[in-house]
Amino acid sequence: MQQREMYINGQWVGAISGRTFDTLNPSTAEPLGTVPYAEAADVDAAVRAARAAFPVWSGMTQGERNKVLYRIAALIREHADEMATLEGLEHGTPYKDAFGVCMGAAEKFEWSANAAAALKGDELPVPNANTLSFIKREPVGVIGFITPWNLPTIMTAVKLAPAIALGNCAVLKPPSINSLIGLKFAEVISKAEGLPNGVVNVITGSGSVAGNALASHPDVDMIGFTGSSETGKSILAAAAPTVKKTVMELGGNNPVIIYPDADLDAAIKVLAWRQFNNSGQHCSGPGRYYVHERVYDAFAAKFKVYAESLKIGDPSDKSVDMGPLVSREHQQKVSGYIQGAIDDGATLLFGGEASENGFFITPTILTNCRHDMTAAREEIFGPVAVLIPFTDADDIVALANDSNYGLCAHVWTRDIGAGMKLIGKLHVGAVFINCQMLTNEQPWGTSIRESGIGKEGGTYGLLEFTDAKLVCVNYN
Repeated sequence: MQQREMYINGQWVGAISGRTFDTLNPSTAEPLGTVPYAEAADVDAAVRAARAAFPVWSGMTQGERNKVLYRIAALIREHADEMATLEGLEHGTPYKDAFGVCMGAAEKFEWSANAAAALKGDELPVPNANTLSFIKREPVGVIGFITPWNLPTIMTAVKLAPAIALGNCAVLKPPSINSLIGLKFAEVISKAEGLPNGVVNVITGSGSVAGNALASHPDVDMIGFTGSSETGKSILAAAAPTVKKTVMELGGNNPVIIYPDADLDAAIKVLAWRQFNNSGQHCSGPGRYYVHERVYDAFAAKFKVYAESLKIGDPSDKSVDMGPLVSREHQQKVSGYIQGAIDDGATLLFGGEASENGFFITPTILTNCRHDMTAAREEIFGPVAVLIPFTDADDIVALANDSNYGLCAHVWTRDIGAGMKLIGKLHVGAVFINCQMLTNEQPWGTSIRESGIGKEGGTYGLLEFTDAKLVCVNYN
C-alpha cells in the first residue's frame, strides 16, 4: 500500500483534518494506496499558495518559463516507465498504451512552451490620428483544474501545460479514484529546476467536497473541468456566484455514419480501435453507429472479428490490448446499459461479460438497435458498440443531430463530396471524415449543447488561459 501526501506550495502535506481515503486497483478490486482527504481548508491553503506565486511566475519572461516547461517534459520522459506502470495499476491502462500516453504528456509541455512563445496580440485600426490601439494577452491568474478519471495522465498535461506556459498558477484536483497518478505527476513536476513553489499545487479528495470548494473559491479566477455533463452543471453552479471563467469539456454520444460505399476495413481499423481502446472510456469515441442496411451485416461481422482478436487482462502484461474499467460502479453502469439494450430488443452479437474479480467487461457489440433505445441516446462510456441500421429513406442527419450532446461525429464514405456536404449540417464541434485524428495543433471541445464550453488544445485552447486586455494610447 502506497501512502502519499498532497503537494501544496512546494511541500508534501497531509490533510489538515488528518483524514485519508484509499484508492483501488481496478484489475483486482484491492486497495492500492492511501491519500489525504482534502477539505475546504486544504483547498484554501493551495489557492493562497498559487496566488502568492502568481506575481513571480507571471513576471518571468516567456523564455524563462519555457526552460522550466522543457525540464518538465524531460522529467516526464525520464520517469515514463514508472508513471505508465502506475497508470496501469490505478486506472487499468495497458502498459503499451500508458507509456505512449506519458510520451504524449511530455510533448504537450514542449508544444505549449513553443506555442506560447509565438502567441501575439492584435493591433486594432482606429480612426484617430496618432493613436495606437491593441490587444494585450495576459495570464488569467489562479486556475482550478478538476481532471477526469478516464485519461488521468494526459489530461493533467493537457490542462497544466498551456496554463502554466502562459504564466498562470494552478490548483489541480485529480479524480479521487486516480489520486496516486495525480500525485505522481506532482512528484515529477516538483523536480523541475526553476519552478517556483506554489505554481502547481495538487490536492486529493472528493468532487463534492474538494472539487466544490475549488470551484466556489473566491480567489480562483478560472475553472477547467473535464467530465460528465451532470457534474459540469454542478461545477458551473458553484462557479457562478463569482462569475469565474470556465472551460468545460463534457459528455458526448458521438454519431458514426457508415455509408454503403464506405471502406469497411479502414473504418473498422479506426473505429473499433477507438471503441475498445482504454476500455471505451473516451469522450471522443464512437457512441452510436448508423450503418446503411446494404453493408450492415458485413460491418457487424468485421467488428466481431476485431473484438475477438483482443487480449483482455492484466494491464502490466505488455501483450494485453484492453484492461478493466475504472471502478465497480462504472462496470455496473455499463453492464446496465448492455442488459437494458437486450431487454429493449437488441441482439448481443459479442461480449457483454462482466468479471467479479476486478472491473473488466469484455468488448461488446449490440446489433439490431434502435435510435430510441437508452443505450443509443445516452453516453455509455465503455467498450460497447451500438449498431443501428438505416435506409435511404431515413433522414440520417436528423438522427445524428437528435441528441443532447454535440461533441463530434464520424462519417465514412468514399464519396468525399457527400461527406463534405455533411460538415455544415452536423451540429457538432468536430467532424471526422474517413479518419480520426487528434494532435497538439488541433483544438478540442465544443460549445454545442451539453458537451461543454470553450476549447482545449491548439492555439484556440491556449487563448482560453489568457485575458484579452484592450490598450489605447494617444501619443500626440
